[in-house]
Amino acid sequence: LKATQLITLAQQRVEQMSELDECARQCNTLVDCRAFHYNWQRYECQLLTVTQNSPHTRLQRNVHYDLYQKKGYVRKCIIGDGTNYRGTQSLTEKGKTCQKWQLKFPHDHRFRPSQYNGLEENYCRNPDNDRHGPWCYTTDPATRHQSCGIKKCENAVCVSCNGEDYRGFVDHTVSGTECQRWDLQHPHKHPYLPNKYPDKDLADNYCRNPDSSEQPWCYTVDRAKEREFCHIHKCRKHPHLPTTTNCFRLKGEDYRGKVNVTTSGVPCQRWDSQTPHRHNFHPEKYPCKDLSENYCRNPDGSEAPWCFTTITSLPRAFCFQIKRCAEDVEAEDCYYGNGEDYQGTVSKTRKGITCQKWKEKTAHTLQHFFPLLPNVRLEQNYCRNPDNDSHGPWCYTMDPNTQFDYCAIKPCVSILGKNLVFDQCGKRNERTQIRARIIGGGPGNSPWTVSIRNREGVHFCGGSLVKEDWVISTRMCFSSCDADLTGYYVLLGTLFKNPGPNEPNKQDIPIIKIVCGPSESLVVMLKLERPALLNQRVALICLPPERYIVPENTECEIAGWGSTGGTGNDNVLNVARLPVMSKENCSAALRGRLKENELCTSPLKVGVGACEGDFGGPLACLTQECWVLQGVITPLRVCARKDVPATFIRISMYVDWINKVMRLS
Repeated sequence: LKATQLITLAQQRVEQMSELDECARQCNTLVDCRAFHYNWQRYECQLLTVTQNSPHTRLQRNVHYDLYQKKGYVRKCIIGDGTNYRGTQSLTEKGKTCQKWQLKFPHDHRFRPSQYNGLEENYCRNPDNDRHGPWCYTTDPATRHQSCGIKKCENAVCVSCNGEDYRGFVDHTVSGTECQRWDLQHPHKHPYLPNKYPDKDLADNYCRNPDSSEQPWCYTVDRAKEREFCHIHKCRKHPHLPTTTNCFRLKGEDYRGKVNVTTSGVPCQRWDSQTPHRHNFHPEKYPCKDLSENYCRNPDGSEAPWCFTTITSLPRAFCFQIKRCAEDVEAEDCYYGNGEDYQGTVSKTRKGITCQKWKEKTAHTLQHFFPLLPNVRLEQNYCRNPDNDSHGPWCYTMDPNTQFDYCAIKPCVSILGKNLVFDQCGKRNERTQIRARIIGGGPGNSPWTVSIRNREGVHFCGGSLVKEDWVISTRMCFSSCDADLTGYYVLLGTLFKNPGPNEPNKQDIPIIKIVCGPSESLVVMLKLERPALLNQRVALICLPPERYIVPENTECEIAGWGSTGGTGNDNVLNVARLPVMSKENCSAALRGRLKENELCTSPLKVGVGACEGDFGGPLACLTQECWVLQGVITPLRVCARKDVPATFIRISMYVDWINKVMRLS
């Protein structure tokens, strides 16, 4: 138990030991040692003769201590015939109370309690290796002894589907080999650290399935055997989970639609085929994942539905073109302009979260450093727009994880933009661009472009550094606005997708928070654990004025580590230049489908544009000698088409919101 101290009245023995392993070995050699504390601050080991189930003990939070207990004393199931069971169950399978082992009445017996055999109190035990498991003499004179019916660990919790949600206590593999603890890196080094995967419950050395294998497994303590599956009873019935067919929720693991091409229009490979790409996702081994035909699915908990492709050079790709199911609640009112005059009584956000009262500090300390508009009355917890936010009324929320959000109120009209002013941002060391590819681009210098990595360290989307500790990307790359990004991080300061360990300018910074933009914006902001260090390889990109319109034919750049479609090097940061297209011409080319929050670049005679892995990256435009983030790359139907304009999220629509998020944080 992490950050936990076991409080007991008994005097306990303290040892000075520098290594946790040494402490564990010492406890294992002592018959009376049942648990130990390890003090990470002092490197002290305190051996304990009690556990959390012992009388007169209690658990207390202590950040300096970790508590380790022998499993036989705390597990509620048995291994094998249960001869090592040291739990505290004292009722038989028929509900009869057990007789104390030290007593000879009402039933005389030959077993004598000692510190070696564990015959304590009236707890169920198996001193004679009974094949039915732990038992006890009963206090009923008519019933001498009876089995306690304690389940075997392999049967106590069954496995449904492929066992990704298994939280049982099996800690040996099918061959009987003991599992290695998940928080240890020996004898086998591995990436599945418990603090990086809190949702996988990588506790102790229990069998788990953090990588969506066909069943639970573990690393073993045998140096010659890295990992092995575990033998766990299968559930007779699988849980019936709701599915979607026309859109997907969260990561899309429940999507069962029939889309069978990737975001870029590449046909998917059949799941029951091993060509052109070999894989382990055999449909018969994943019955709950519906790996039928060549439909987009998400059997491994990736960021969205995906598939193996029919192109040899592109093993797998996301299906981001599938719509996300609506998350916002239905609007309850309407406001005019930007809502500065709104005086209604709506008091919940677009996500349905209740607003915090303006005069209270229940969940969040209010920051009224913005100049309040004279006609705004901050009443109760009603939605208001005290800072003239262009995206309408908002409120602080009662959710500790969501400081503020916009309200369940419809906007009615738009407003105009502002004049152009830039601070120190958007600067880089210009150099001659060597021709290669993004698709049709070149290895480039884009020091504000970041690589967003998942828990395995794999690049899946791009982003732009707009402040030392804030990155802008697209909502399409993430499962939800409440996604747990523990273990996710951004990579900055390198041109390489997979840089070496000694690259001098490389920076890895964990992501600690995701904030979704206004409704239908498809923009997200990612809060970093610490500020990035700015240098020649890492720089901030400027933000445009609110509602700024980029002039036609302005030269802009896209950058990313995505697929080059076989036209260049996928392992370096590639940059390509694209001219901006006027709103009128783009709308005509797209047959009127251009939205107000989108902007276009002109199609070129040669295929130049973004592809898989570039999504979330910047469309940067040079304005007044500064590079400005005018757009965000979003998934397109086809990569780099020669005859169709490329569309991007128009960032100038959301600058007020972006600045507010950074200011209030």
